[in-house]
Amino acid sequence: MGRAAVRRVVRGRKPRLLLSGAAISLIGYTVLALLAAEHVLIALDYGTRTWVAVLRYEFLNLPMRVLTSLGDGVGLVPLVAVGILLLWRVSRPWAVALPFLMAGAGALQYVAKWAANRQRPDDTPWGFPSGHVLSLVVFFGLIVWLIATASRRRRVWRIVAVSVCALAVASVAFSRLYLDKHWLSDVAGGLMVGMAYLLLAIWVVEVVIVDRRATPPLTTTDDTTPSRDRRHSGIG
Repeated sequence: MGRAAVRRVVRGRKPRLLLSGAAISLIGYTVLALLAAEHVLIALDYGTRTWVAVLRYEFLNLPMRVLTSLGDGVGLVPLVAVGILLLWRVSRPWAVALPFLMAGAGALQYVAKWAANRQRPDDTPWGFPSGHVLSLVVFFGLIVWLIATASRRRRVWRIVAVSVCALAVASVAFSRLYLDKHWLSDVAGGLMVGMAYLLLAIWVVEVVIVDRRATPPLTTTDDTTPSRDRRHSGIG
């Protein structure tokens, strides 16, 4: 990749926004992980746990278990399958990339959990960051990105679709707190690292791969002078 190609994938409004957002999210996640490791957030975590405990009722237990399964393999596999079918008609590069994107999210959560090695509220291991939140941020975040940047439907329908995606992530995040599977900082960590991963993935797919293929190469003449430059310079 030459200098011109490097400048194309790192400069410009779209690459800058994606890379800046990924960097900010990653820095936020790193700071949060360090604070959690040093137990700086223990008061906030325990305070949130106490508040959520007040909201627990017997009739909500089953709905919360069903809701939280959206972030399990039981829920993610059907979501990804439906996503591939829908994207195949509107964005084939993303239809092909989606299963790899989600597999990468799964690998990322295991690495992040292993590195943090933090216990959950119920004393089971590997609580930070929340894998459910990470995976759903990646999946629904991609849907939001595609709707916001490519949809030609009415604005009200875009708002409704984005709201549904945000509500799905928020609901599952709350279910993890309700079921005492994560601390609040675990959920926040999943959100931040998921955003960093998603924005970087969008940059790779849409800027490095798709935009690169869409950019026509310069044609050259026998004397190796690019024809576009020859026209502008009056040569020929």
